Amino acid sequence: MYAITIDTGTTNTRVNVWRGNEVVAEAFQPVGVRDTAITGSRQKLTQGVKTAIEEAMRTANVKTGDSVVILASGMITSNVGLYEIPHVPAPAGIQELAAAMVKAELPEIIDQPIWFVPGVKNNVPDLNLDTCETMDIMRGEEVEVVGITQKLQLEGPAVLILPGSHSKIVRIDGDNRITGCMTTIAGELLDVITKQTILANALQSSFAGELEEAVLLKGAAYAEKVGLGRTCFTVRILDMFSDLSINEKANFLLGAVLQADILAVKNSGALNVTPLLPVVVFGKELLREALIALIKHDPFFTGPVHSVGNEHKALAGFGALAIARERGILHNAQMA
Repeated sequence: MYAITIDTGTTNTRVNVWRGNEVVAEAFQPVGVRDTAITGSRQKLTQGVKTAIEEAMRTANVKTGDSVVILASGMITSNVGLYEIPHVPAPAGIQELAAAMVKAELPEIIDQPIWFVPGVKNNVPDLNLDTCETMDIMRGEEVEVVGITQKLQLEGPAVLILPGSHSKIVRIDGDNRITGCMTTIAGELLDVITKQTILANALQSSFAGELEEAVLLKGAAYAEKVGLGRTCFTVRILDMFSDLSINEKANFLLGAVLQADILAVKNSGALNVTPLLPVVVFGKELLREALIALIKHDPFFTGPVHSVGNEHKALAGFGALAIARERGILHNAQMA
């Protein structure tokens, strides 16, 4: 038996074909729910997912009649995806996610059913201006969290930081259930500030290429003291009146932007982080190293800090497989 996992985000869709816990083929299409949001039509997303599945199956030499289970997660289950299902309220772990999976027929994509994994939302029953900071949602990161805890044998409680265009910080309890999450637009902010403001000239529209920790920490300290807006303009001052390199100025800005995320981790009611809680940081090397440097230099954090690199691939798919096994859709013997 093969398993096919579909991971659709805002801008991209990835499909993996699995035998057991090993990826035997993969495919990628640069389509996501942003296309639906912009055009008001699901046609591009539908065709992109269909194309990715067909390409991955062809690469894996999956033939008509082969036994296949198809699992989908991420923004594909949102209102701008292909099949909307409701979020599961936190606390939610592998059992809750498995119980809430939904099977649906989408013949325009493939002629067999697809099992959809739901997202997770913070449990805030009365949302208003006083409580909205404690509310957050995820679609896709929940399967990554399951994949992380299963593949790396990680045991909570812990805080997981997944940096990106939309950085996601997730808290898990001692049973590895998601108890809350928090989202920032750190990556988008960094991109806009670097390329579409007056700082584009000072930075030559370039991000930091390598970590320069001392400058990164200076940027973070300035942002903590005088705020992000003022610290951003200081990059222009440094460009005009100092001999800092482009990489140093980019590190200064990176520290300022990421410091806002560190502040949110410490103070967000969505997470309720305590100083001794272990922190695990994932993602691309530079962002991972930068966040770890900021956390280690912040006296608030007194627990262990761990780094997990990109050598652990397809965590979302790995998590979807584990959830499907919990539901009884897949069995290890079938996947051998």
